[in-house]
Amino acid sequence: MPEKNIEAARMPSLARPGAILGVLLMLAAMASVFWSQGVAARGLPDFTELVEDNSSAVVNISTTTDPGSQSSGFHGLPFDERQLEQLPPFLQDFFRGPQSPFGGSPRPQQPRRSMGSGFIVSADGYVLTNNHVVEGADEVIVRLNDRREFSATIVGTDPRSDMAVLKIENGEDLPVVSVGRSRDLKVGEWVFAIGSPFGFDYTVTAGIVSALGRSLPSENYVPFIQTDVAINPGNSGGPLFNLEGEVVGINSQIYTRSGGFMGVSFAIPIDDAMNVFRQLRDKGTVARGWLGVLIQEVNRDLAESFGLRRPRGALIAEVMPDSPAEQGGLEAGDIVLEYNGEDVQLSSDLPPMVGRTPVGESARLTVLRGGDEITLDVAIGKLPEDGDDAAQPSTGSRDNSAGAPLGLSVEPLAPETARSVGVEGGVVVAGVDRGPAFEAGIRARDIITEINRQQIRSVEDFRSVVRDLPENRAVSVRIVRQGRAIYLVMKP
Repeated sequence: MPEKNIEAARMPSLARPGAILGVLLMLAAMASVFWSQGVAARGLPDFTELVEDNSSAVVNISTTTDPGSQSSGFHGLPFDERQLEQLPPFLQDFFRGPQSPFGGSPRPQQPRRSMGSGFIVSADGYVLTNNHVVEGADEVIVRLNDRREFSATIVGTDPRSDMAVLKIENGEDLPVVSVGRSRDLKVGEWVFAIGSPFGFDYTVTAGIVSALGRSLPSENYVPFIQTDVAINPGNSGGPLFNLEGEVVGINSQIYTRSGGFMGVSFAIPIDDAMNVFRQLRDKGTVARGWLGVLIQEVNRDLAESFGLRRPRGALIAEVMPDSPAEQGGLEAGDIVLEYNGEDVQLSSDLPPMVGRTPVGESARLTVLRGGDEITLDVAIGKLPEDGDDAAQPSTGSRDNSAGAPLGLSVEPLAPETARSVGVEGGVVVAGVDRGPAFEAGIRARDIITEINRQQIRSVEDFRSVVRDLPENRAVSVRIVRQGRAIYLVMKP
């Protein structure tokens, strides 16, 4: 009996921990569900209120361009009907013209119409959009979400950044977007676009910031925001919003192989766009800072050859004569590591930094030169119009032996060619065989001006430097190709 009572007394004590454990497991499960729902809520935002609050200031832009009458000089050629029937159908239509059998009168063409998007940034009616939306337009119509339509004038355009500023005529009670700061964007952050893809007004698409500071070949002064927001024809010029309902970019371009959206779109950062807007509004033109250098990326081999522990910075391949860079003491072969206190990680970081600098202002650059970091103050100039003189090197007596260890032959550089490409001297690559030079990317007609940080002014210089090159070690080679200087890395 006593033992039975003891066991009976123990049973409740054993049951309590089990009950407590069950309650704890249930609470943990509930907490897990609530936590998962919270994560889902944070990861998938509700755009409803954001769209309702911001659609009114987004506009549809339609343009009309009158091409005029165009007449082909081939109309009225002496073909008879039998001869015309021997041609493909599209050529039959072309040579016949609008009148049969051989119309020689001009072909009337319909006005060309296009569409895009934009947004209102001021209560007095200034609108931002892309240059390519309104380029060449004779008439611009802006339509609001409340179906009001206004004529608009083109205040100014900036093809380099693909920006345009419009002014709504006779507008009242105009809604305005809230302008944010693109410099605060983070990769992975949610963003959304409102625009008119394919003419479907006020379409909303959303995604995340995929990358920042993207440089595109034709517009290296714009550090584009890359997103996966669906952008299609008609979205151009429309706003990119953050989750605060602020405009952080202007949708501008897509990368595509199909002509449609493929998951990669680009927006102009609003910080840069507003700078362009203020200049176009106030002066009608845009002035950008200019350094006067040609730069290239620093890859791992170049970093090794210049004594950098890791690839970073912008390598100066060429300094323009009489440029701010030359006057400020910059030299070819310098690697820009900092610009006004900002790190230059990639070569594409530098042009936007310089472009944003007011003309005439002094900029402080930290550069790597000969293994040492030095600081230079450079007065920034005004970016001139594009236009580079290309020059072809002249031929001379060929030296096949000097470059034999590298797999190339060279010849002297004619003085007139040296002057035309802006170099003090060098040698012309006459031919390249399989070998270190070919593997480095050196090709016939390149002009070699520097090897392993040593100036090459003649074939004799070339022969002397090549003879003393270290084996199995990365060596930098500066060449001029079609008027452009670049650095390559060769491993003899």
